[in-house]
Amino acid sequence: MDFSSDTSAPAHPSLIEALTRANGGQASSYGADEVTARVAQRIGELCETEVAIWLVSSGTAANALGLTLLCSPAGAVLCHEEAHIELDERGAPEFFTGGGKLRLLPGAEGKIELAALEAQVEAHNPDFFHGTPAEALSLTNLTESGAAYTPAEIDARARLAKSIGLGVHMDGARIGNALVTTGASLADLTWRSGVDVLSLGLTKLGAMGVEAIVLFGPYRERFEELRLRAKRAGHVPAKMRYLAAQAEAMLAGDLWLELAGRANERAQELAGVFTGAGIALRHPVGGNEVFPILDAPAAEALQAAGAKFYPWPGDCYRFVCSWATEVSEIEAFRAAVARLG
Repeated sequence: MDFSSDTSAPAHPSLIEALTRANGGQASSYGADEVTARVAQRIGELCETEVAIWLVSSGTAANALGLTLLCSPAGAVLCHEEAHIELDERGAPEFFTGGGKLRLLPGAEGKIELAALEAQVEAHNPDFFHGTPAEALSLTNLTESGAAYTPAEIDARARLAKSIGLGVHMDGARIGNALVTTGASLADLTWRSGVDVLSLGLTKLGAMGVEAIVLFGPYRERFEELRLRAKRAGHVPAKMRYLAAQAEAMLAGDLWLELAGRANERAQELAGVFTGAGIALRHPVGGNEVFPILDAPAAEALQAAGAKFYPWPGDCYRFVCSWATEVSEIEAFRAAVARLG
């Protein structure tokens, strides 16, 4: 009953097979191999537009490097106060941008409140010598509260940001789960809604460890700058074909969305276990995460029964389902909840 994180899950067998295939013979280094080229083409097809991509092994690297194209050392990134780049990346965005500041905004379910963003837009004054002007907006989909931004919600925030010249970044560590929930296309959830730079997450969905930084529109022309920044930061794998092989396997036949759908389905079943037992949820289930409101004795009893999960802001706990979460785990957990009395 491991609901600690979708990163606790094993890699899908298709990836292991893909790595074995990629391991044959010689291949050009540093991203010049044929597998990486195919992945770039596939992501472009999924996005229904021309893109430039760079592969890295972690979401932190994808977010921090992507933001370097949007925020200077003297600028600020507007993000939610519970965003991953704020709470879980140890200052990497600030470090990689050379000093860019994160400016935190409120909002229910981890979504940036429109009124709060409007206030930032109205107060924007890049000519004020003593201030730190906003240069970028970062959105997270799924949010840290497990909610999915719709295309319309992204568009509304991106329009505000672009009205004062900000670039728009999306942390898409769980964007596959958001795609399944909203039924939107990847194009509609990204560049058509105003996103300029995307961190396309595959690790949480079932990869061993690969994320893609995806550049849209004019930002494609800054690919070489991104590559140089990645080199300086130590994120240019000599044998990138092994990262690319994982991505290719995940994107082939939309396996990533199949696995996201499986995780989302298990999360709905898990949510039903809680609500069926009269336990309220702090947030609606918008993907593969469930946030029940448990008192300390109940949480301790469930952990003693073998369940793994984490405390979360808002006086609740986070339970995460993955592609590998079995129905038998849900049923075992149901029995544990029933024993709470």
